[in-house]
Amino acid sequence: MHIPDGFINGGVSAGAAVAAAGGLGASLKRAGQVLDERRVPLAGLAAAFIFAVQMLNFPVASGTSGHLLGGALAAILLGPSVGAVCVSVVLLVQALLFADGGLSALGLNVLNMALVTAFGGYLAFVALRRVLPARAGSVVVASGVAAGLSVVLSSVAFTAQYAIGGAGGASVGTVVGAMVGVHVLIGIGEGIITGLVVGAVLASRPDLVFGARDLDLGPASAAAALRPEVTS
Repeated sequence: MHIPDGFINGGVSAGAAVAAAGGLGASLKRAGQVLDERRVPLAGLAAAFIFAVQMLNFPVASGTSGHLLGGALAAILLGPSVGAVCVSVVLLVQALLFADGGLSALGLNVLNMALVTAFGGYLAFVALRRVLPARAGSVVVASGVAAGLSVVLSSVAFTAQYAIGGAGGASVGTVVGAMVGVHVLIGIGEGIITGLVVGAVLASRPDLVFGARDLDLGPASAAAALRPEVTS
């Protein structure tokens, strides 16, 4: 979903840059308050994982690309503020070193792929947690569904921006069909991967999962909760 230079006009790109800077600034301030020494290594691993999966691109329409996003995963593991910062760092490195996404569109990409996925995905996760039983398995299910929804939310944000200031030459209808349709499918894959990763961390170090901090799960109890019950 990396947006290249010139795909969205200057006015919308500038507005997105201002919004992204404000959101990222608030996220950085909050991240400094919640990120402790236990989660610093996990934040590094999450950023590296997101960097790797985002480098696997495939074309969608008129110069845009599709790939897994990882914002919801980072938010659930680390909290939405830290998650948004991690994804933003990945996007900056990709733009500067790999020309993956334009520099003039960096605000758009941060807004869509870091802020919308991290905060939108985490809100969906919290809403699902409230209606599901308070157990580790529910965290895994909520993580997967929220991650899938976050990808769709990101594609909807992009299509709204294109509808306002698109300059890529493709019609709005073409972009909507390509981006939203493809990212529904990407969301399914992202949901499965997110659920598997969150489940693995819950089974080994549940104390590190920000989204499960309300549950009293030691390593043994978390692993037992994630296994299906077996009756003799």
